[in-house]
Amino acid sequence: MAPQITGTSRRRPASLQSRSTTEQPTRHPAVALAMALPCAVLLVLLFGGWEQMANQAQAVADMISR
Repeated sequence: MAPQITGTSRRRPASLQSRSTTEQPTRHPAVALAMALPCAVLLVLLFGGWEQMANQAQAVADMISR
């Protein structure tokens, strides 16, 4: 018995696909920040990055004050 195809899967031409992705609205920067900030905080806590960030901030402050 031959397999039956129940649905049709049509692909849109590449020209239409590229246009549809550019027409989508962009995310607000606050939404991007809300998505990235929890991940950044988790990575800082997991890998002890707080001390490194404080050291680099101190080094930058020292360079600016000179």
